[in-house]
Amino acid sequence: MSLIQRAAVVAFLASATFLSASSSAHARIPVKVVVVAAFDDELQNWITDLPLSVTIPFPQGFEALHYNPNLKVLGIITGQGKSPAAASIMGLGLDPRFDLSHAYWIIAGIAGVDPNHASVASVAWAKFIVDGDLAYQIDAREIPAGWSTGYVPFGRNTPYEPPPQPFFSNDVQQVYKLNASLADFAFRLTADVTLPDDASLQRVRAGYPGHPNALKPPFVLEGDDLSSDNFWSGDLLNTWAENWITYWTAGQGSFVMSEFEDAGIGQALQFLSHVHRVDKNRILVLRAGSNYTVQPEGQTPAEFLKDKNSGGLSSLQQALNDLYQVGSIVVVKLSHNWDTYEHQVP
Repeated sequence: MSLIQRAAVVAFLASATFLSASSSAHARIPVKVVVVAAFDDELQNWITDLPLSVTIPFPQGFEALHYNPNLKVLGIITGQGKSPAAASIMGLGLDPRFDLSHAYWIIAGIAGVDPNHASVASVAWAKFIVDGDLAYQIDAREIPAGWSTGYVPFGRNTPYEPPPQPFFSNDVQQVYKLNASLADFAFRLTADVTLPDDASLQRVRAGYPGHPNALKPPFVLEGDDLSSDNFWSGDLLNTWAENWITYWTAGQGSFVMSEFEDAGIGQALQFLSHVHRVDKNRILVLRAGSNYTVQPEGQTPAEFLKDKNSGGLSSLQQALNDLYQVGSIVVVKLSHNWDTYEHQVP
């Protein structure tokens, strides 16, 4: 038997022993923090470095779960996009093996970053998730003269038509407002973290001479998410994203990150909170810029998209590393101070 095979057997036996002990004691597995990732690479640093050493079968979700029994931190890979993310989170929330009643949730994933606000590999704590798919749409070739976009809010006849609407409007949840105090707590803990810079990031940033924030080395900030199943790109759609978040949050939010899953996760956690399976006031969203949402100087949006498809996301690994570096500070803080944070949200 090879060393790799032996390691796999040991890991399996450890997992089986742990689950058997939990089951025989008729006690649910305690969870202090759930780390939510969309795909394997997003969770890999957590598995390796935190570590999340125990693998737990999860047939009702996208992939197996990963757990640290000392810190009582659980990692889940939901699958990419709002539908698999919502289904996986709902599957976990209703799983009778786990006590999630006081758990904190940290969505830790990559995103496209708005060069007007931050640079690639920067990480942002969000206070709002805004759904970018719930809308009317007219093809850009047929929009009326004077319209800046073909996207029209539900309940309105023109883009960004006032007055502002409630976050739940037209029978859909358009905006998920997170616990701002909790986001501020996480930001204060991590605002001064120095994120690594390298020649690759510097080359990517050099393509954005007209965007001062895009030229900065990676940093930690607060900024909000547009959640859409469409991988959109380019100046005009970036302006739409900025305006869409401003419109739906009545000026309270600011677009920084574009991602696939958060509205689906937010909806599942909101439903689970209705039956007291989770506490919706304990949700954190941390996104790291793996690429810009706007093409660099000298490129068209189509050329920019082709480069991403052929060469991959420009700053993927750096963003993944920064997610763990920043997010783990908050996760460990919550776990180590559970006597305080179990019943009192910071």
